[in-house]
Amino acid sequence: MTTRRLNRSFFQNPTVEVAQNLLGKRLTFNNFSGIITETEAYHQDNDPACHAFRGRTPRNAAMFGPAGYSYVYFIYGMYHCLNVVTESEGIGAAVLIRGLTIGETNLNGPGKLCNYLKITRDHNSLDLVTSDGFFISDEGITPGFISTPRIGIRQGQDLLWRFVTQS
Repeated sequence: MTTRRLNRSFFQNPTVEVAQNLLGKRLTFNNFSGIITETEAYHQDNDPACHAFRGRTPRNAAMFGPAGYSYVYFIYGMYHCLNVVTESEGIGAAVLIRGLTIGETNLNGPGKLCNYLKITRDHNSLDLVTSDGFFISDEGITPGFISTPRIGIRQGQDLLWRFVTQS
């Protein structure tokens, strides 16, 4: 099995495509490593559920940065959510990592995932292409998946931009 880290050009593609292609990839964070099983795409254009929809703010600035960086935000006063920035610098777009399998542990939800891995806002705006302990790699796994509406949003529910691997 050949493993290779994802390079910047992987993340510079259209967000929906990146969200689909991240399925089956290995996320490594410090001492943890698992397979991505669920993602959601968010893009500033015509997507009112996207944090970048109304423009750049201090909170969402990472979304407008270079592709391949982390965007971590805090919601409901208790959960962190990990996203990977996509497309060209200046475009507000990212993929939310919603599910990860580490061995027999199924982390099905972005808050559960970040809590288990101990990802916080301190991990916002980190370069996943060059980081030693926080990166995504390809092991040649291309799982089948289904597309569904995204979860936990009030607007943009018509976009089938949630992708879940099929077992």
